[in-house]
Amino acid sequence: MENNFILAPMAGVTDLPFRLLCKEQGAGLLCMEMVSAKAIYYRNKNTESLLEIDPKERPVSLQLFGSDPDIISEMAKRIEERPFDILDINMGCPVPKVVNNGEGSALMKQPRLVEEILTKTVKAIQKPVTVKIRKGFDETCVNAVEIARIAEASGVAAIAVHGRTREQMYAGAADWDIIRQVKEAVSVPVIGNGDINCGADAMAMWKQTGCDGFMVGRGAQGNPWIFRQMQAYFETGVELQKPSFAEVTEMLLRHARMLLAVKGEYTGIREIRKHAAWYTSGYKNSARLRGKINEIESYGQLEELFASLSSYN
Repeated sequence: MENNFILAPMAGVTDLPFRLLCKEQGAGLLCMEMVSAKAIYYRNKNTESLLEIDPKERPVSLQLFGSDPDIISEMAKRIEERPFDILDINMGCPVPKVVNNGEGSALMKQPRLVEEILTKTVKAIQKPVTVKIRKGFDETCVNAVEIARIAEASGVAAIAVHGRTREQMYAGAADWDIIRQVKEAVSVPVIGNGDINCGADAMAMWKQTGCDGFMVGRGAQGNPWIFRQMQAYFETGVELQKPSFAEVTEMLLRHARMLLAVKGEYTGIREIRKHAAWYTSGYKNSARLRGKINEIESYGQLEELFASLSSYN
């Protein structure tokens, strides 16, 4: 890793085009969208595209989710020859359909199962295994320290901690103190996650927690520049200026072209709509612009819309 600024795994966001843009902006490690171990087991056709890796993006972390220790460890072995560098086990996803299956952050409630999953997976493959956890499942089950100690004893190489419970989802403030507690409890690297939106946030997290790395999720949505900004802040103590609207437009259109090349126009255009809303958030007339973005049906229309905007931005 060139640095310890990491793109978090985000379903429906950290696909290949977005990862490549974040890499260009200086991300030290890229995390792929989570992949179902069961889907690999059943050779689900849609899963293949989620496993695609470009040599230019390495080092890259591939994330599996599931709750069956045998299936997770066996699928880790099945895909090990693919060009990822780290295998991450998801124990943080708060989405109901994942949690209701006993997967993702539901595993925080089952320490013995966590131990079995991690121990078997670490033994199954040669590549480093990491785990991403939350503060706990809810306020009655704040057990990140316990789970982290189990993970370390199971042989994981690093632990990422999101400072919210599953119950909080993404609401409220992230509790960075739980990251500090985990950092003090284990000797493997601990990566802090939650509420990093600029270089100053990452520095504040480091001062409070002593964490070894910084994982950025929603702060990178529509803002691949955040990795360059964090690096600059740690080197100089100065926040880089927000990109100009022209720079944002150029990045957005390039992102759209990359998405269309990978996913075709129909899917690519629908996916770029949410990215476009994130890219333009906080700029002049962005609320009205979002309505127009959602009506776009082709790359040509997207280009025309942003050409017309540049005149009044």
